[in-house]
Amino acid sequence: MPIVQLDPTLEMYYEDDDYTDPWRTPETVVLHHGNAKNTRLWYAWVPLLARQYRVIRLDARGFGRSSIPPEGYDWSLSNFAGDLLGLLDHLELDQVHLIGETVGGTISLQFAYEHPERLKSLSVCTSPYKFAGVSTYQDYYKLVQEAGVAGWARETGSRRVEPESDPAHHEWYIQQMSQTSQRVVLETLSYLSTQDLTDILPRVATPTMILVGENSVGNTPERVQQMAGLLPNARVTEIPGAGGYVQHSAPEKCVTAWREFIGNLSHQPNN
Repeated sequence: MPIVQLDPTLEMYYEDDDYTDPWRTPETVVLHHGNAKNTRLWYAWVPLLARQYRVIRLDARGFGRSSIPPEGYDWSLSNFAGDLLGLLDHLELDQVHLIGETVGGTISLQFAYEHPERLKSLSVCTSPYKFAGVSTYQDYYKLVQEAGVAGWARETGSRRVEPESDPAHHEWYIQQMSQTSQRVVLETLSYLSTQDLTDILPRVATPTMILVGENSVGNTPERVQQMAGLLPNARVTEIPGAGGYVQHSAPEKCVTAWREFIGNLSHQPNN
């Protein structure tokens, strides 16, 4: 089982999938999950990418099969970014394509700000950049406090997975989220509710694609355009007809759009 000790309190679990031709040295794609999630949420993306790219998925600190930090841990976007940097160093990966979903995309934006030299590209899926002043995150905190992680996941399920999706998909998604410690979710929600990346986004020069579903309820296309306006080298890709969290509701269309994005970068000067 691929686990690396990154510091005295963190054993990080990760998956490493590479089905490329064995005589090639492929580029690497790193997939970063969001809050209360784990590597499994990327299940549909791996077979679509791993024939051409080495695909790394990680369980962030406190989530999935990685270590839960002790009480009083200093949660921060910068610390999450530092954990990712530690994994890249361990795997001797100089540069990668980074894709983050929901809060994993927020962490990825922080990583691009702090460690731009380690990225070939950045993509974020249904990811917020401003939490401070948004009542949703305070409401989520109260819901987790009262109903637990499973209750939160169930109550907000229609925002994450399209209502008309297979009911078994909904239940599986809730099961994955509910494996996360209630304490970790409460602590991370409390921290995130104070965060606003508005000031740093103009200094993130990494080529960035922002993915959003046309019918997304929370992170709407209009809100995504605000993020894109702050980033100097970003493009918005709206997936027609997709609702919920687009990375889960339309993975094939997302990967197709990502491949087009990367293809366009390769034809630009100095790439």
